Amino acid sequence: MTDNPAPTWLPCGRHRLDLSYPRVMGILNVTPDSFSDGGRHVALDDALRHAERMLAEGAAIIDVGGESTRPGAQAITAQQELDRVAPVVERLVCELDALVSVDTSTPAVMRQTAALGAGMINDVRALQREGALEAALGTGLPVCLMHMQGEPQDMQQAPRYDAPIEEAVMDFLETRVAACEAAGLRRERLLIDPGFGFGKTVEHNLRLLNRMDRMTRFDLPLLVGLSRKSLIGKVLGRPVEERLPGGLALASLAVERGARILRVHDVGPTMDAVNMTWAVLREGCEND
Repeated sequence: MTDNPAPTWLPCGRHRLDLSYPRVMGILNVTPDSFSDGGRHVALDDALRHAERMLAEGAAIIDVGGESTRPGAQAITAQQELDRVAPVVERLVCELDALVSVDTSTPAVMRQTAALGAGMINDVRALQREGALEAALGTGLPVCLMHMQGEPQDMQQAPRYDAPIEEAVMDFLETRVAACEAAGLRRERLLIDPGFGFGKTVEHNLRLLNRMDRMTRFDLPLLVGLSRKSLIGKVLGRPVEERLPGGLALASLAVERGARILRVHDVGPTMDAVNMTWAVLREGCEND
């Protein structure tokens, strides 16, 4: 932990991201097997149009992923991932001047997409793959470190923890932040993500969100992904295509508990929920 406040501005390649208020990150999966939108944006032109829509609706970041991390997902090769992601990143940067985050754990993908103009690395494995920490360091980009117990192939097979979930997550993230700093990755370039749905039961996820404000003690920007998660389906009994209202409720709760980046599929409605929540929170601060 640190006594230094979380940065207001995050340098992201040629962009600077203002984090003095919550921002929305639009999800662009270019995979055939992601849990809610697999196969929809595999064609390059389709991906570009979807990104344009999300930017028009207010997304500050487009998060491009080429390897599915849904429960039970199978691993792919670095070349397969790169073939899916690199052309999309290049067009988003060149044609839309978008701030692009790359959702990857693969060192080669980190290096090559950074060279194409990506502005952020979003790693669900918290730079634990061999060579990932060194690759991320070499890019000069900010990195989001996420907590995940196990791997996508097995993470939802009866996950359990010896400590309360929020303590286990914070202990893991503290260890990974320390490892990054020891390797020379400056703290000002780090974000953290508690990893909702990654090796966690419904009860784990609910408790973790309820206590998420404790993670502001890291004084690092907090990124949260709750959009369309199975948590919503299990609590409300809703299929993926009917989870938006539940997701908006969770987005508002996440903002109230300190989230600065919301990673979502439905950008427009989430922008409304975030802006309304933020207006109420700011009014309370100004009148204290």
